[in-house]
Amino acid sequence: MLFFCVFFQDLSAQDNSINPEKYTTHNKGKFYIYWGGNRETFSKSDIRFKGSDYDFTLYNVSAHDKPKGWHCDYINPLRMTIPQTNLRIGYFISDKYNISIGVDHMKYVMFQDRAVDYTGFYPNQGSYGETLPNGQILLTEDFLTFEHTDGLNYVNTEISRVDDISKWFKIANTDKIQINVTEGLGGGILYPKTNTKLLGKDRYDEFHISGYGLSAKAGLNVTFFKYFFIQGELKGGYINMNDIRTTQSKSDRAEQDFWFFQKILVVGGIFRI
Repeated sequence: MLFFCVFFQDLSAQDNSINPEKYTTHNKGKFYIYWGGNRETFSKSDIRFKGSDYDFTLYNVSAHDKPKGWHCDYINPLRMTIPQTNLRIGYFISDKYNISIGVDHMKYVMFQDRAVDYTGFYPNQGSYGETLPNGQILLTEDFLTFEHTDGLNYVNTEISRVDDISKWFKIANTDKIQINVTEGLGGGILYPKTNTKLLGKDRYDEFHISGYGLSAKAGLNVTFFKYFFIQGELKGGYINMNDIRTTQSKSDRAEQDFWFFQKILVVGGIFRI
């Protein structure tokens, strides 16, 4: 009896050496890092501007992003912060779940020369080429330029789930190629560098913690040769910025909240230390 037990244990060991467990079978304990770019769209928002001698709100203001397209700045170490980018570092706490921290470097630019409704008061009304006969305001450059272009920095943590769907595509050796789906929830702070010119005042363009954000995402991950991957994500969320610096004067502030949607494409690596 003892002979048979030893014999079968030896066969099992030989079988494991012939078919060793794949690196991609388990994720727990692995780190990952990725870098890439994004495009964004934003909902309209009401923006309130407050100072010692003014307090007014612009309604349904539209904004757009500021893409660079396919550009070498994404891989140039001296210029990598200029495009719209996404950087994230994470750790798998189990085979399916990971926690991460990252920066979504978005860019938000208010459309100029559009008519919007407003309420409130401000000095020298009508001297910026902004007043319209229907009681609206035209967003002229002399009246207001408003953008978070270096950038709309969403510094956030996420918890995400990853599921291997390689079998759906009849992929047997996931150490060569593996296909995963991922979903996640996140939250964090907004740390923008807001570039503003308001009512003829001196331009302000400095980093400042301005509010918070919440987000959700879903994506598709393709991993090659165990360690390298390409990942596409769709990510949406809510941003509330209740403390935006607008001029050199600390008494001048703005506030707004809006929804955002990102399309993200990144490359990265996954490894154990």
